[in-house]
Amino acid sequence: MIRVVPLAARHLDAAAALERRCFSEPWSRAALEEELSNPQAVFLAAECGGAFAGYAGMFTAAGEAYAGNVAVEESFRRRGVGAALVRGLAAAARSRGCAFLSLEVRVSNTAARALYESLGFRDMGRRPHFYRAPAEDAEIYTLEFQTGESESISPICRSPNQT
Repeated sequence: MIRVVPLAARHLDAAAALERRCFSEPWSRAALEEELSNPQAVFLAAECGGAFAGYAGMFTAAGEAYAGNVAVEESFRRRGVGAALVRGLAAAARSRGCAFLSLEVRVSNTAARALYESLGFRDMGRRPHFYRAPAEDAEIYTLEFQTGESESISPICRSPNQT
């Protein structure tokens, strides 16, 4: 069973290590820790059987949400963890009154692109030379929310002090 919970201090070492394995320009542990107190940020962790399985993060402002990070441990890939995390971000974006959730993904990342499309994201265009190390274009994916759309896509366990 996949549990999606707010990213917490107990997840930071695992999230930072996952960043280093997944991304050529990883976030540091300190940068991740800063986001725990950022009211514009939503960072979620996925746990499977008590083990850290991945995390995702987004930022919200002016009724818009932008995902910056989605990473899943290799041993948990193709088991629904990425989908659960993205659904969690979408639910949080809707609950904050956002009109959409948008993200960029490497053009070559066909698995992630297929995941986003399966969740209802639409390909909105390309950002040339968006990524470095290695240099690559990004595809922009956006999930638009309908007014009155249900917010119960994915269960998110919230800590008592999180809004």
